[in-house]
Amino acid sequence: MTLADDERPGCQADSLRSILEPFKVQYHVPLARYTAVRLGGPADALVTASTADELAEIVSRLWQAGVACLVIGGGSNLLVSDAGVRGVVVLNRGRRMRFELGAQPPTVWAESGANFGALARQAAAKGLSGLEWAAGIPGTLGGAVVGNAGAHGGDLAGNLLVAEILHHNPQGQPQRQIWAAERFEYGYRTSVLKRQAVQAVVLAATLQLSPSTPQAVQARLAELSEIRRRSQPPGASLGSIFKNPPGDYAGRLIEAAGLKGARIGGAQVSPVHANFFINTGQATARNYYDLIVWVQQRVFEKFGIRLEREIELAGEW
Repeated sequence: MTLADDERPGCQADSLRSILEPFKVQYHVPLARYTAVRLGGPADALVTASTADELAEIVSRLWQAGVACLVIGGGSNLLVSDAGVRGVVVLNRGRRMRFELGAQPPTVWAESGANFGALARQAAAKGLSGLEWAAGIPGTLGGAVVGNAGAHGGDLAGNLLVAEILHHNPQGQPQRQIWAAERFEYGYRTSVLKRQAVQAVVLAATLQLSPSTPQAVQARLAELSEIRRRSQPPGASLGSIFKNPPGDYAGRLIEAAGLKGARIGGAQVSPVHANFFINTGQATARNYYDLIVWVQQRVFEKFGIRLEREIELAGEW
C-alpha cells in the first residue's frame, strides 16, 4: 500500500492511523531535515521510533499490513529524491547504549539509532579502544551494521559480536533474531542486508572493545581528527560517494580524470577530496544524482573502471 496523491489524506491516512495506533503519524513531511546533505522531498507519512522495541513494533505492523516502509537513521549515506518517498518513512531514534566494562573483552550494546561517532567517543572517554576509526562517522550504528562502515583501517565487521534484527518472513510473523557477525556475510562496505538478499531491520548490536586508557584513546582520536580535517571537506555532504575499486581509490581516479571542482547545479565534486560531493547551498537531489552518473561515465571513459556507489538512493528517480 502506498499513499497516492488522490488518496491523501483520506482512507489511507485513516488506515495508517489504525495500523500504527498509538504512534503519531505525520503526513507530507520534508525529508531534507533528516539527511546529512539537507536534500530530499516529502515522505507520504513519517513515524518516529524512540526505542528498538518501538522500531520492531512499527515495522512489524507495516510489513504485516503490506505497507511500503523505509527506515532511516542519521541520513548520512542517503540521497532522497526531490520527489520524496512513497509509503511510510520510519525515523529510528532508539539511542540507548550500555557498556560492560567488566566483560572479557569489554563490550558495548547499543540500539541501532545511536550515533556511531558519539558511541565511539563515549568508548574513548571510558578508556576503551577499538572504535577510534569510527569517531568521525556521522551515521547511526544500524547503518554501520548494514553497510559495514569503515575508515582508517577499521570496519564494523571487525568489532561486531552479535546484532539483533527484525527479520521479514513473508510466510509468517516478523521475527526478532540474534545474528552472529558471520551471518551478515560482510565484505567491503557491504553485507547480506545491504545486498538485499535478506529483508531485515537492525534493532541493536553488541560490539567488542579493548581495555586501554582515556589518554591513549583520546590521543588516537585527535590524530585521526586532524587527518579528517586536512583531507575531507566541511559542510553538508554525503560522505564517500563511491566505493574504492580493488587496488585503487575512487578519489584518485576522479581527480586523475580532471573532475575535482566540477559542478552540476549546486552539487560539486569537492576541491578537497574528489570522492566527496558537496552541497554548495543551492543543490537539488537531481543535481547530485546527475553529477554521480556523469562522474561514473567520465571515469569509465578514461580508465575503463566502473565506480560503484557507496551511497543509497531513496525515492523516485
